[in-house]
Amino acid sequence: MSKKKEPIVVSAYSDMPERVIFTEEMRKTHTILIPNMLPRHFRIISQVFNNYGYKTEILEDGLHGDARTVIDAGLKYVHNDACYPALLVIGQFIAALKSGRYDTDKVALLLSQTGGGCRASNYISLLRKALVKAGFAHVPVISLNFSGLESMPGFKITLPMIPRLLYAILYGDLIMMLTNQCRVYETVKGTAEALADEWSIRLANEMTGPKARKAMKYRHIKENYRAIIRDFAAIEGVENRRTNPKVRVGVVGEIYVKFSPLGNNGLEDFLVSEGAEPVLAGLLDFCLYVVSNNILDYELYGVGKMRSKIYKIADRFFLKKQRDLINIVKEQPLFDPPTPFAHTRTLALDYVGMGAKMGEGWLLTAEILELIDEGVGNVVITQPFGCLPNHIVGKGMMKPIKEDQPEVNLVAIDYDAGATKINQDNRIKLMLANAKK
Repeated sequence: MSKKKEPIVVSAYSDMPERVIFTEEMRKTHTILIPNMLPRHFRIISQVFNNYGYKTEILEDGLHGDARTVIDAGLKYVHNDACYPALLVIGQFIAALKSGRYDTDKVALLLSQTGGGCRASNYISLLRKALVKAGFAHVPVISLNFSGLESMPGFKITLPMIPRLLYAILYGDLIMMLTNQCRVYETVKGTAEALADEWSIRLANEMTGPKARKAMKYRHIKENYRAIIRDFAAIEGVENRRTNPKVRVGVVGEIYVKFSPLGNNGLEDFLVSEGAEPVLAGLLDFCLYVVSNNILDYELYGVGKMRSKIYKIADRFFLKKQRDLINIVKEQPLFDPPTPFAHTRTLALDYVGMGAKMGEGWLLTAEILELIDEGVGNVVITQPFGCLPNHIVGKGMMKPIKEDQPEVNLVAIDYDAGATKINQDNRIKLMLANAKK
């Protein structure tokens, strides 16, 4: 066991603990723990970091029947007014540190910050306070952000890493989409998941290995897209996707509970077990939403003119990459491609203003309408209980949407430390029963 260190000094003028700096020396000795929100994407991103000299590990605490340990850790060290995703992420970190698996003198924690007003920006401070309470005040917390919010000398996103992280998102979106479209049809259960694991490892090693120069050529990346699609199309049973289609169920909501198996009690697995095909928009859509909001700041409020110009360039670049991926998916008629984000962001205009950008903001409403536009008439709206922004743009939009499209099957599911999985599952089963009618 590691020796106990003196607690970090807390400022006399604030109850916020001072930051513990992640140094260059720590890069060589410390394991960086990452919370598990997007298993497919994060597995590739983690390997990219590892191949650039970091030692990272995606946490599995809470994902194998031990969720209560994570929830209880979160409840113990986070105020219960904090949103459920923050409670889970912090609880997963604390549970891992208390597990005895790590030398806590040689561990750091990584948490993303987007620069918005919710968990993805502000709860890094809650994490630091929780670490002090739990006796881990010496553990550094690294902010992963592109907004200049915090910097650490021992952790830097270098220029060569940026395109690799972008393609990790695109590859992750493609693999997640194909896995969800195949799982309910595969003859041998687990085939799609195993193939997804195989490709995730291969892609990360390609992008950072000895032949990285070739792997990062765009022609090769598009060849990889086609190879991934061919492999998934060859899974036994997937040929029935067009001839004997299953009920498709869209999943939208707050980004953590939408994607994380820990946050939504394994919602995708549950839908597959019930004979339904889960449909989720990818992480790239959320990135484009963040980019769009920085452009909107200038258009709506006249602030950030220069920043807006930079984000417009990024917007065009990301949209082109998405169009290329969509066109390649269309080459294989078995699969449904993603919806172009340029179309998605026009869908909510009749329902919610584009200035509604707290939390998932207008994107959440737009994703509900995107699913309906794609012919997915069954949508689960996942939301942390008490998350005011997402209750407004998610659950609050159900009535006006159903008034315009009464045939749509919408259900809002609250996720909270006190909510029971059986109650959540039963509500979804009722929606599926209505869908099958």
